[in-house]
Amino acid sequence: MYRKVVALLAIIALFAGIVAGCGGSGTSDEVAKEPDVVRIGVFEPMTGLSAAGGQMTVEGIKLANKLYPEVLGKKVQLFIVDNKSDKAEAKNAVTRLIERDKVVAIIGSYGSSLSMAAGDTVKKARVPAVGCSPTNPLVTLNNDYYFRVCFIDPFQGTVMAKYAYNDLNARTAAIIRNVSQDYSVGLCKYFEDAFKKLTGDPNCIVATLDYQDGTQDFTAQLTTVQQKEPDVIFAPGNYGDVALLIKQARELGLKQPFLGGDTLEAPEFIQVGGQAVEGVVFSTHYSKDAPVTEMSKKFVEAYTQEYHKEPNAFAALGFDAYLVILDAIKRAGSIDSEKIRDALAETKDFEGATGIITFDENGDANKSAVILVVKNGEFKYLTTVNP
Repeated sequence: MYRKVVALLAIIALFAGIVAGCGGSGTSDEVAKEPDVVRIGVFEPMTGLSAAGGQMTVEGIKLANKLYPEVLGKKVQLFIVDNKSDKAEAKNAVTRLIERDKVVAIIGSYGSSLSMAAGDTVKKARVPAVGCSPTNPLVTLNNDYYFRVCFIDPFQGTVMAKYAYNDLNARTAAIIRNVSQDYSVGLCKYFEDAFKKLTGDPNCIVATLDYQDGTQDFTAQLTTVQQKEPDVIFAPGNYGDVALLIKQARELGLKQPFLGGDTLEAPEFIQVGGQAVEGVVFSTHYSKDAPVTEMSKKFVEAYTQEYHKEPNAFAALGFDAYLVILDAIKRAGSIDSEKIRDALAETKDFEGATGIITFDENGDANKSAVILVVKNGEFKYLTTVNP
């Protein structure tokens, strides 16, 4: 009899454990017990191909949280989930933040494809998301719950086309794009459209060549470029892939200037590319050498003190995304997700580290672009281009 009782108690305990596990470790109860906590979710690529970008972004978000830890008299708690540089994981990460962690707003993600993968989820759940650096126009299109603190690719592509035409006197270009990335494909299209308009020549793009994530050998693409002899090469994509591409191009003897987009601003780009990436020019969102607001200066000082290194655009954008959400919560006077969304939509002339932020009807920020160049193994400021 004793053994039967012990066995029965064991079964009951096991069943109770299973039920508790299905409840997400009692998250719902915890939320009810924490009325003075504002829960903000973050989904960024902390591992995988885009890890460097996600890690830099999270540094900025954490810094903002440290400097501004409260809103409406409540403590702000961050819930950070790794989307692993994967579209399916990005969707899962946002679902987890909404259903398990009960966040009222979300920050993310580095990478347009990752943000787009989460778009329908935030829209259906009616939880607002603020992207830091996803520049593809489709991220916010027809989605009233997605905003972003960065400029978008039509502007970025035009900026680089104008630089090629005006500063490099280029009249022909080759495009090398990563067809695995919506970001790369979209940005290449906008560069092409703008460059054709500037040159007045429908044949100015002499080659458009494709590769996919994980490509290690670019010989085929570069051989074609070598035969076409363009004035300039436009190659926006993941920092690691583009660094390897340029390194192999220089080894083959290609001397044309390489241009890229904001994803090249990662220390790994210079580490992988070495001497080969000297002179590469790209557009980005921010430079410590060109502060545009008082918050820019405050961010540089705080970031340098916290991390003992120079700040970057992605950290600055993460910093701004957090502050924009806090500003919306203050103006809404509530931590209700719908009211936060409505306040975000009315954001106007907000002073961030990366500039003055006003959201248009699509939730996009109308902002200036910064152009940087790799010089002596460092990213150096060249100029600022206004919309």
